[in-house]
Amino acid sequence: MSETNPLGNIFVSHRAIASIAHMAAIESYGVVGLAAKNLAEDLANKIVKDPSKGVEVEFKEDGIVIDLYIIVEYGTRIKMVTSSVAENVRYQIEKWLELPVKEVNVHVRGLRISDTD
Repeated sequence: MSETNPLGNIFVSHRAIASIAHMAAIESYGVVGLAAKNLAEDLANKIVKDPSKGVEVEFKEDGIVIDLYIIVEYGTRIKMVTSSVAENVRYQIEKWLELPVKEVNVHVRGLRISDTD
């Protein structure tokens, strides 16, 4: 995404947006991690740690479309967690980058039981 202003050009990469979305998702209640969207990404992440794992960003004319692949804490209400994640990601990206977010799609890839010890 690029923007021109009187001082020059501003370029925001997919990776920068994905990093903000990743942090916002991880901070959301009920999320224990992000998952790879497919097997190839999972294998690549084992070789090189990617801070934007589980996040896909696409630029559209009327805003940014973000897909998140999350792992949810077992016992939480999945619908509430996904709604919270979507709103938190939208808020953080619009707050920090002042770019319109068209959609935030949250895909639950698994459940995880935390240690009770």
